[in-house]
Amino acid sequence: MKKTLMKKRLNKPNYTLTAVLMVIAIFVILGPLYMALVISLKNPSDMGNVLSLPKHIQWSNFSEAWKMTDYSRMFLNTFFITIVNIVFTIVTNSMAAYAITRNRKKSKFFNVLYYYFISAMFIPFNVIMLPLVKEVSAFHMDNVFGITFLYIVFGLPMNTFLYSGFIKQIPTALEEAAVIDGATPLQVFFKVIFPLMKPMHATVAILSFMWTWNDFLMPLVLLSNPKDQTLQLAQYVFQGQFSTNYNLAFASYVLVLAPVLLMYIFFQRYIISGVVSGAVK
Repeated sequence: MKKTLMKKRLNKPNYTLTAVLMVIAIFVILGPLYMALVISLKNPSDMGNVLSLPKHIQWSNFSEAWKMTDYSRMFLNTFFITIVNIVFTIVTNSMAAYAITRNRKKSKFFNVLYYYFISAMFIPFNVIMLPLVKEVSAFHMDNVFGITFLYIVFGLPMNTFLYSGFIKQIPTALEEAAVIDGATPLQVFFKVIFPLMKPMHATVAILSFMWTWNDFLMPLVLLSNPKDQTLQLAQYVFQGQFSTNYNLAFASYVLVLAPVLLMYIFFQRYIISGVVSGAVK
């Protein structure tokens, strides 16, 4: 009897604890966004209390931050790197994952290749940073084209893992039927398999967008020409030797954050569903 009561208590959902954790999560997530937005609308004289609402809204902070960071040029650089990375990542990484997944049971080479790619997920970027800088400089890849290529390559381990989990769920009978109809391997992939992977394409695209758009370290160590800098590197302009203009800095942060925040809000369901379907066999 006691065991039955204990099981019922353990299985009964604790709504109070759930509510408390939800409130904490809301403050942790929305708190920094609130501070960034409030500070970006303030005068320097209103900075006595960073949490208080601005007495007079200063929309001019955004236009001033736009000019100081050369936002148009930096936005185009970041946009080019991000979009090209997404397009080539979806095409090349899905092809690689398809070839590996369908041949893992047939060939030890592809099985080893799969684990080789997956193992790269556990290598921190800091470990390969110095050798990478030397190689990039030697091959003259310290520009937007070179860093875009590196984003495609560095995304391969994670994307191979996601795509492989999704491809396992696609019946091989579809490919066999296409082969019987006379389709080549490329036609089988692009006309049969590739369209079926739309949910995973969306997930990979969103994750690649968020990673590339928010990345600071790789552009910092690889991009040598100031004209090739991204939006993240442009934030250094607000850091002086003895002071920092927090109002303009946070206005610039909001401008940089807005695209990726909107992307996540509208497409978050694809991220969750895609990661789950890629991780569960």
